Amino acid sequence: MTQITALIADDEPLLREHLRTNLARLWPELHIVDEARNGREAVEMFDIHQPDIVFLDVHMPGLNGIEAARSIARRAHIVFFTAYEQYAVQAFEQGALDYIVKPIIEARLADTITRLQQRLKQTTDISSSYEALLDRMASDMRQRSPKTNYLQWIKASVGNSVRLIPVEQIAFLRSDDKYTLVAWDGGEALIRKSIRELSDELDPDRFAQTHRSVIVNLHYVSEVTRGMNETAELHIRGRPDVLPVSRSYLHLFRQM
Repeated sequence: MTQITALIADDEPLLREHLRTNLARLWPELHIVDEARNGREAVEMFDIHQPDIVFLDVHMPGLNGIEAARSIARRAHIVFFTAYEQYAVQAFEQGALDYIVKPIIEARLADTITRLQQRLKQTTDISSSYEALLDRMASDMRQRSPKTNYLQWIKASVGNSVRLIPVEQIAFLRSDDKYTLVAWDGGEALIRKSIRELSDELDPDRFAQTHRSVIVNLHYVSEVTRGMNETAELHIRGRPDVLPVSRSYLHLFRQM
């Protein structure tokens, strides 16, 4: 019999430990492949391990649990957990996801395990209403969450001078091992800041990560070309650059 595997994603170390301990006691056959501290790590670890189940906190810094679930799409059974009970009714109505309210109660987790075991035996696809459910949950989060103060300028070295580049003029950011290239209306510049840091600081309504090394300004995307193995390429308005979209981020462009 194939071993069932799972990934845990939460920005609170104590909660991850608590969940892992309870899962080990209630479902000893389940193998936890890894733990993620945020949504971005969850997506990366999912692509590496391909677990059957993902336990996702809804509210995490940077890429939240709902956006991580979009990236994972229908490739795993998702269990959300958070302190906000309003999402639970939506999840159960759709039947696509399970939901645990923090703090995690052992009896409730046991019910979830039973439901997951039944679902895994059935080997059925996750409901087609999955995307609609995530849309409603994301909308509710935006209404309830306070407005974040996102970056307005990026300071970068251009030649012998330092420029303050307005973020709305940035077409994309692309990183290598040490630097991140900022491509903007006035040219290109290098900064010592990682894509991971920038993704947490940029407005997600304008900027989207499309690859582990690329963030793009959606206003500058002129064309999306689908590729092999659920990937794509982005063409940037007014520039010759062609940027990659990995499988984990392709959902961002399904409607474009």
